[in-house]
Amino acid sequence: MGYLKYVQNAWKKPETVNKNALEWRKQLATTRLEHPTRVDRARSLGYRAKQGIIIVRQRVDRGGHHSSKPAGGRRPKRYGRMMPLRKSYQIIAEQRANKQYPNCEILNSYWVGKDGRHYWFDIILVDRAHPQVKADKSLKWITEKRGRVYRGLTSASRESSRRN
Repeated sequence: MGYLKYVQNAWKKPETVNKNALEWRKQLATTRLEHPTRVDRARSLGYRAKQGIIIVRQRVDRGGHHSSKPAGGRRPKRYGRMMPLRKSYQIIAEQRANKQYPNCEILNSYWVGKDGRHYWFDIILVDRAHPQVKADKSLKWITEKRGRVYRGLTSASRESSRRN
């Protein structure tokens, strides 16, 4: 068994995730990382330890989504502000990370933890303008068009569109 298989088995134990959440709550919602939190999952989704590839941990609030307060009077029955969750939390995390790093393109993302208030996802970003990314034949395709996450081309958004 390779070392990544041992890492994968370690992530099946929930104690490790809960300890991390204590530290992650104190950090900003979008935190750039030196190394992926789950090396096994990152490598299976296309991560390589090379220049031009960035890992970001994104925090997303759990719970229902509220629409803005309606203008004008309503009777209580028609006042509803709760909206159904049409996008998965992972898609929301990818889009927020893409807003923070507009020069990068989302390659993929994966779940790393949750607590009572938040979900955390690691997001693999690729710098489109980096010379090493442009020279890499297996990554060059990502530099051609922008906004994969908004066009539903990441694995999370493709999975979500299959369900609906």
